[in-house]
Amino acid sequence: MSVALLIVTHGEVGQALLDSAYAMLGGTVLKVGVVAVSNNSDPDEVASEVALGISRLNQGNGVLLLTDIYGATPSNVAMRFQNDEAKVMVASGINLPMLLRVLNYPDLSIDQLLEKALSGGRDGIFRCRREEL
Repeated sequence: MSVALLIVTHGEVGQALLDSAYAMLGGTVLKVGVVAVSNNSDPDEVASEVALGISRLNQGNGVLLLTDIYGATPSNVAMRFQNDEAKVMVASGINLPMLLRVLNYPDLSIDQLLEKALSGGRDGIFRCRREEL
């Protein structure tokens, strides 16, 4: 059994990131779900979807929730479920490097996977400069 992953984002951002990651990796052994939040979504309805996703995905080792914008509805709703005892943790600011890092380490504990997610997100951001010819 491994930690599961639930991606909670605005619109189709989460699914698009997951599709890109799957195309690059050829899939994953982690159980993964996506909750898409529209601009007019009721936060309580989103919470119901997140609760259902957590219950469907959790195999006993916890669920890591990745959201897009800290302080926005996906993040705020996800935070309702953060619970160390239930092994539900949340990280915000999902990007493709973060997601790839998570999917590449399916055997880690939820604490370790959260740290991989955070480092993947940070370490995947660079200022790009054109090399002089």
